[in-house]
Amino acid sequence: HLVATGGGTVQDGGSLRLSCRTSGSSFGAHCLAWFRQVPGGEKEGLATIASDSTTTYADSVKGRATISRNNELNTLYLQIDSLKPDDSAMYYCVADRFPAGQCTVFPSRTFTYWGQGTRVTVSS
Repeated sequence: HLVATGGGTVQDGGSLRLSCRTSGSSFGAHCLAWFRQVPGGEKEGLATIASDSTTTYADSVKGRATISRNNELNTLYLQIDSLKPDDSAMYYCVADRFPAGQCTVFPSRTFTYWGQGTRVTVSS
C-alpha cells in the first residue's frame, strides 16, 4: 500500500517535494519509481531508484529532479525544481522487485504496485 503526498499548486519556476510512504515489508529490497500522467495521456516514467540507491531519470526531468529513499522510514521522495506548466499531472509512486540492473526508466518497466497519486498543478 503506497500513499503519495506533497502535491499541490505552485507557480512556474517553483519547487515541490513529493513523498510516498508504504506500510509494506521489504521496502529496502524494492525498485521504486515515480510516474506521472495527464488526463488522456500515457503514463510517463520520471525517475527510478534501485535497492542499491542507483538512480535513473527521464530526460524531461533530468537535472531538475532528485529521487531518494529512506529505508528506515519506508519512504520514497521526489524533489522537483524549476517546475513548468508542462509538469502539471497526477504523480504516482510505484514499486516492484526488479533487481538493481533492471530498475530503470529506460527500458521502461511494468510495475506491479501503484499508489493512489498526488496531483501537481503548475500555474503560469
